[in-house]
Amino acid sequence: MTLKVVEHERGEWAVLRVCGEMDLVTSPSVRQHVHEAVADGRRSLVLDLAEVRFCDSSGVGVLIAARRLMRSCQGRLRLILPAQGAVDGSHVNRVLAALGVRRLFEVYPDLDSATEESTDPLSA
Repeated sequence: MTLKVVEHERGEWAVLRVCGEMDLVTSPSVRQHVHEAVADGRRSLVLDLAEVRFCDSSGVGVLIAARRLMRSCQGRLRLILPAQGAVDGSHVNRVLAALGVRRLFEVYPDLDSATEESTDPLSA
């Protein structure tokens, strides 16, 4: 399966909707989109991972690097992963939890909550 990244804006947030598999071959595309958003001056970024069906260690590395990049420019990074119990898209959540890095990210169940300032992230 290939990877597709669709960019759009939601208020002050740049949103990257990622679909497919994040692996050694496809993850650099996500990294590139994140870097382009930052180069364009975006400091509030949402990565919508609800449609990512597979994520290996290189995909996790891209997510951690994106977090580091956003923090270095005083930016914000939020991830969208389906709420607990959802069947589709829960793979990334399980991988992050299994590796012990899920707590590093602000995770939201959908785009509306991720781009709303008054909504708290899901607990790790």
